[in-house]
Amino acid sequence: MPLAKDATCTYVGDWVSAKLRWKLTVDRAEQTTLQKLTAGCPGTNVTLAPAP
Repeated sequence: MPLAKDATCTYVGDWVSAKLRWKLTVDRAEQTTLQKLTAGCPGTNVTLAPAP
């Protein structure tokens, strides 16, 4: 996680985008953590760019 609190939502959005792009799996612990982190990020958009 970034040290700057104001960068957390961008970081998590980028993390989820990478997971989606590369069709990576998410275990329960990661899913729970992502849900908790994104709860504090209203309005954060995740952009899906399919892998080449």
